[in-house]
Amino acid sequence: MTTVYDVPPDVLIQRVAEVLKEIKEIKPPEWAKFVKTGVHKERSPEQDDWWYLRTAAILRKVYVNQPVGLERLRTAYGGRKRRGAKPPKFRKGSGSVIRKALQQLESAGLIKKTEDGRVITPEGMALLDRVAAEVKRELVESIPALTKY
Repeated sequence: MTTVYDVPPDVLIQRVAEVLKEIKEIKPPEWAKFVKTGVHKERSPEQDDWWYLRTAAILRKVYVNQPVGLERLRTAYGGRKRRGAKPPKFRKGSGSVIRKALQQLESAGLIKKTEDGRVITPEGMALLDRVAAEVKRELVESIPALTKY
């Protein structure tokens, strides 16, 4: 059985984002056009569908690192803040963006909240594994040398 560990994360996240666009509970908030994804960023994301990509990435992180909380995700999506002549420092990512994405994933039934943190539900696991199997099948078919094995 193919899991999320068997395919490249960037390809999987892109595909899961396309699937999440079809789920009615997951949609970008009104402020998503103007917000930065963290204090360490200078500008807001340039991609139009960045909300779905971030939500898909968060779903994958919950699958891989469960149970996971908001602060661990903020640390994972943080980065270096440039401070001019002073040395750069690490800053956490935006908590509001991650919190809203987690709430939308919960309302869609893909993750659930426990005492230890958020964990993936069987529906969320099935979604990620199904998309991973499709991605692996396409990757294997695209490489002719691997089809004979």
